[in-house]
Amino acid sequence: MSKIIRLKNRIKTFNNEIYIPGDKSLSIRWVLFSSLANGVSTAKNLLMSEDVLAAIEAIKCLGIKVIIKKNICKIYGNGINGFKYKRNLIIDAKNSGTLGRLILGLLVNSPYSIKLIGDESLSKRDFKRISDPLSKFGAKFKLKKNKFLPLRINGTSKPHAIKYFEKKGSAQCKSSVIFAGMRADGKTKIKAKKSRNHTELLCKHLKLPITINKKKNYDLIEINKVNKIKTLNYNIPSDISSSAFFIVLTALSKNSKLIIKNININPSRIGILKILRKMGVQIQFKNKKIYKGEIRTDMKIFGPKSLKAINCPSELNSSAIDEFLVIFLVAAKANGVSTFKNLEELNQKESPRLKWAEKILSKMGIKTIVTQNSIKIFGNPDLKINRKITIKKYLKDHRIFMTSVIAALSFGGEWIIHDKDSVKTSLPNFLKIINQLKNND
Repeated sequence: MSKIIRLKNRIKTFNNEIYIPGDKSLSIRWVLFSSLANGVSTAKNLLMSEDVLAAIEAIKCLGIKVIIKKNICKIYGNGINGFKYKRNLIIDAKNSGTLGRLILGLLVNSPYSIKLIGDESLSKRDFKRISDPLSKFGAKFKLKKNKFLPLRINGTSKPHAIKYFEKKGSAQCKSSVIFAGMRADGKTKIKAKKSRNHTELLCKHLKLPITINKKKNYDLIEINKVNKIKTLNYNIPSDISSSAFFIVLTALSKNSKLIIKNININPSRIGILKILRKMGVQIQFKNKKIYKGEIRTDMKIFGPKSLKAINCPSELNSSAIDEFLVIFLVAAKANGVSTFKNLEELNQKESPRLKWAEKILSKMGIKTIVTQNSIKIFGNPDLKINRKITIKKYLKDHRIFMTSVIAALSFGGEWIIHDKDSVKTSLPNFLKIINQLKNND
C-alpha cells in the first residue's frame, strides 16, 4: 500500500456532523494513573493511536496487566509502588513526547537502571529539560550528548521533595515532576508557567494531596507523597487538537457548517478557538457539561465569508501550541498581515514546526517573515494554487501531514504528501473523516 497521498481537487461546501476519537493527552494520562491505582480501571473511547498504544506497552513492561476489547480498555493497577522491574529493561516511547517525559516521573524510584528510547523524531527532542528537575529528587541520568534519547535513568530508593520552577510552559515537564512528587518524602513545590492542566485535574478528581494556587502568569502547585490511588473509570472526551484540522477546514470553506460532538474544551487547550474567533470564525457551544473536572461540549463551526488578520496575543500561545501549524493556514487566507510571536516552543515538537510553517506557506505562494521565534504571514484572501507541491522528509510529524492535507483541500493545486501513516500517531482515521466530508460536499 502506498504511503503517499495525492490530492488535486479543493473541497466543496459541506454541512456535516463528525465524531473525533478520544483526547490523546487524557488517554495517555489515564493509562499512567491507572497503572498506579489499586484495582481495575476502565476507559471507554480511549484513543487507539500509536502514542497511546506505546503508553500501554510501557506499563505492560512494568508488570501491569492490560485487556482491550472493542472500545473498552481495562488496566489492572498494582498500587503506586506495584511496578515489577526487570534488569536491563528498555521502554520505547516511540514518537510520544508526552509518554517519554511523563513516565520518567513514575520511574524516579526505580531500583534498576532503565533505558528509554524513541523514534528518530523523539530522539531529536530535548530531554535535559526533564532530567534536570528529576535529578534533584535523587535519580541519576545518562543522556546522549547530555540532552537526547536514548537515556538511562537510575532511580533512588528515597526520592526527596524538591522546589521546581517550570519556565517554558511545558505541561509534560510539569506533569512528570508531579508524578515524581507523588513518590517523594515531603512536599514538592512547583511554580509553573501556564500550560494544559489535565494532570492536576485528574489529581484533584482522585482526591490526591495536591493544592493549586492560580496566579496571573503562573500556577503554584504543591504535591505530597501519595500512598494510594483509587481506580479511574473514564469515558474520554474527543480531542480538540485533532478536531482543529476539521475546524480550520470549515473556516477555510466559505458557507460550510460542521458539528463536532462531545469535544473536550479544557480552558488550557482552547487557544485555537479564541484565535479563530478573533479572525472572524463563528464557533458555538451546545450541551456543555463538566466531567471529572474537564469541560466537554458539542461544537458548531461556520465557514465565514471573509477572514481577518490577527496580531496574536502571546498569552494564547501555550493553549494553542499544537494547533499553530493549521492556524497559519487561516492567516494565509486572511485579509491583511498576521503576526505570531514568542513561538520558540514550536520548534521543540516532533519537528521544527516554525521552519516547516515557513516552508509550506512558501510553497503555497504566501509571503512570510520568520525569525527564530516568530512569523509574520501576508494573507491572500484570493489565493488559489495551480502548481504541484510535494511535502516529504518532515520526520513523520503527524501535524505536518494533516496540515498539508487541509491546505490542499482548501487552496487547490496538486499536492503529493509522503508518509501518510504518520497520522497513526494521533488520529488513525483522519483520512476516513476527510473522505466523509468530501462525500458530503
